[in-house]
Amino acid sequence: MTSQLEEQYQSSWQERQTLAENMQPIVGQLFRNKGIEITIYGKPLVNASPIDIIKAHKSVALHEESKLRLRESYPFVEALSKMDLAHGRVDIGKLAYRYLFAGAANGLSIEQYLEKELADIAKPGDDEEAKDVVLYGFGRIGRILARLLIERAGPSSRLNLRAIVIRPGKAGDLAKRASLLRRDSVHGPFNGSITIDEENNVIKANGAFIKVIYAKSPAEIDYTEYGIKNALVVDNTGIWSDEEGLGQHLQSKGVDKVLLTAPAKGDIKNIVYGVNHDMILPEDKIISAASCTTNAITPVLKAVNDRFGIRNGHVETVHSYTNDQNLIDNYHKSPRRGRSAPLNMVITSTGAAKAVAKALPELKGLLTGNAIRVPTPNVSMAIMNLNLKEATDTEGLNDYLRNISLHSPLQNQVDYTASTEIVSTDLVGSRYAGVVDSQATIVDGDRAVLYVWYDNEFGYSCQVVQVMHDMADVHVPTLPGK
Repeated sequence: MTSQLEEQYQSSWQERQTLAENMQPIVGQLFRNKGIEITIYGKPLVNASPIDIIKAHKSVALHEESKLRLRESYPFVEALSKMDLAHGRVDIGKLAYRYLFAGAANGLSIEQYLEKELADIAKPGDDEEAKDVVLYGFGRIGRILARLLIERAGPSSRLNLRAIVIRPGKAGDLAKRASLLRRDSVHGPFNGSITIDEENNVIKANGAFIKVIYAKSPAEIDYTEYGIKNALVVDNTGIWSDEEGLGQHLQSKGVDKVLLTAPAKGDIKNIVYGVNHDMILPEDKIISAASCTTNAITPVLKAVNDRFGIRNGHVETVHSYTNDQNLIDNYHKSPRRGRSAPLNMVITSTGAAKAVAKALPELKGLLTGNAIRVPTPNVSMAIMNLNLKEATDTEGLNDYLRNISLHSPLQNQVDYTASTEIVSTDLVGSRYAGVVDSQATIVDGDRAVLYVWYDNEFGYSCQVVQVMHDMADVHVPTLPGK
């Protein structure tokens, strides 16, 4: 016999599931038609399942004194769908919580409150055009970038994936490339439909019409022949890292700017979005998005240095093996990397610690670094052993970083977990540059050890997309900002 308590729970669950199912299409339409990305305390709701939406609401209780129910947030999402806004990342969870429980209403209706809080989001002008994007290379990062760009395809998109460039292949190459985009051993199946047009060398994915161009070098390509103009070329091949090599792209007709998904040499700006993206100028033609590790550690280091100061420190990277290592023992030009990646922990060098100084000059010469490649395919960890200028304790440092993750300009880069059970596979698909594992934090006066997880593929690619937005003069504010 069903008890009254069971009936109440089942009724409550049905209500939540119904509201989440009703919320799902509104979130999708806001994203594709208006460029509004809805989140709940940083957790993205775009393309989320009803269960994911319920879980996102449940997580609010981890950060606030009261939980946020779907019946409480739904009117805010509904009101937002009727507003004339565009291009913004809106945390409807924070807005709803502040209105309902933190005294932000001040006698305003939900509609009036949202109009006041979202006044900084401007509707784009009719003359605003999308930036053509070309992915030069289609490896791990290239395919994840394709997924992210296709996810954003729609009337409001300002980054239009027009083509990918790969080396000439054998018969059946196009189908193989499409298959690699469709299925991924780490990140799972592509969320949508993919078909190919072999006659025109095109991959069609969720409405995106992507030309596949076969070429051995940039010199062979005239993008204007494919209707591509003023394109942003994203080089993810790793072949070139200096101005001379990357400058070859600018010689191709139809190219406007170049973004490298690796650390750059010489005077090329290395950008860690959230830290030094204000360095990107309209006249910049070649930019680097630095490395995945530099992106993971620099925002956290900036936050710690801003509050406590850093005298010096060491960063040890526990990094998943990468494509440049061997599956079985074989020759490799670098020390140790020739040994079997799935069978060994491999000590190697990393320039990530020194590279921090390019984005955060105040830490120049203060950090050392090393790396251990480990037998996992994705998700890495940075262990930061820091000597601080100001003493603190574990609770004080964790509370500060938790606040940074929720209410600071770095909220899109730094995530925070208080889970005692989290392991690396739980972080696959994380859209943050780095995730602070608060349960592992160690503080002894002015000495601190921080553990920062990062999805070295997906989280990094999300950082790259944000750099792409700035290079295309597309600015997506996060509201509320704090």
